[in-house]
Amino acid sequence: MSEGDSKNTHFGYKTVDSEKKADLVADVFHSVAAKYDIMNDVMSFGIHRLWKRHTIETAAARPGMNILDLAGGTGDLTAKFSRIVGETGNVVLADINDSMLKVGRSKLRDKGIVNNVSYVQANAEALPFPDNHFDIITIAFGLRNVTDKAKALRSMQRVLKPGGKLLVLEFSKPKHDVMRKIYDLYSFKVLPKMGQVITQDADSYEYLAESIRMHPDQDTLKQMMEDAGLEQVDYTNMTDGVVALHRGFKF
Repeated sequence: MSEGDSKNTHFGYKTVDSEKKADLVADVFHSVAAKYDIMNDVMSFGIHRLWKRHTIETAAARPGMNILDLAGGTGDLTAKFSRIVGETGNVVLADINDSMLKVGRSKLRDKGIVNNVSYVQANAEALPFPDNHFDIITIAFGLRNVTDKAKALRSMQRVLKPGGKLLVLEFSKPKHDVMRKIYDLYSFKVLPKMGQVITQDADSYEYLAESIRMHPDQDTLKQMMEDAGLEQVDYTNMTDGVVALHRGFKF
């Protein structure tokens, strides 16, 4: 059964009406948008940059490609892709949250990244793009916030070109008990306090920790991608599975 078949879904550990989740998630990101980059560096000790670098390398983008950076937030991946695809390529930075889009657009323009990047406010479950449109789609740390993940994956598969690839970078499940215990302690005790100090918002970071625990594990997400029509799906664990990069192709 798809998540969308039920009237209820998860918002962290809470059960909420499916129609209300998008607004609740939006409130979280409206709250943290201005300090989003700072919090990413602090809470991951800068390691998020290595996770994203591996994603860029795995994408293997080339000049002239058309790329969708979905849930692209403040544009870290978009900035890298923009330089790779060059003047003949195009990168779409899409996010459901207008606060995040505004921060991303301002950040990229400050870096002089203008000509080959466009911005679209879009819901991952119903992407406003033609079939067979993108060479590469990335979604980094965004899928867990989507209400109906299966529907979103089908939407991504639809707008991929034949031969195109989808990369899903997301928090996942640590493989070893010691790491799981350390990660739980950090997530539920330290992270909300960081959020309170830096953004004056502990609740949003409590949601972050809870949403990670409710997200499908590596093998479940792999199966979901295959069910959405993607092929040759595999994944790479990073930092003992705290984060996983899933890759799937459309043929």
